[in-house]
Amino acid sequence: MAYTIHDLKGKTIQELREIAKGVENQDAVAGFTQMNKDHLLPVLAKALGIHEHHDVTGIDKPAIKTKMRELRQQRDAAIEAHDADKLRSVRRQLHRLNRQIRAHVTP
Repeated sequence: MAYTIHDLKGKTIQELREIAKGVENQDAVAGFTQMNKDHLLPVLAKALGIHEHHDVTGIDKPAIKTKMRELRQQRDAAIEAHDADKLRSVRRQLHRLNRQIRAHVTP
């Protein structure tokens, strides 16, 4: 059965240990019988190939990502041209956009 990180968080420690027992790569979950839930969750998620996706709300993430791709091209051009002022400006814009996305992430 395919699990999500949200499904795993809702399970008890005994249920998580049962899932860990069934993992093919036992080296990835070595010592699972001695782990508490906080330690077992990330180990089990990694062994199952699960990673957590965060939702972004309140902004237009695709538009921001498009702008960031354009800015990366400008950054590369500024590096090639040895234009320090342009490079600094573009890096600051990239930083601001990245922080804007991170500020709107809902776990």
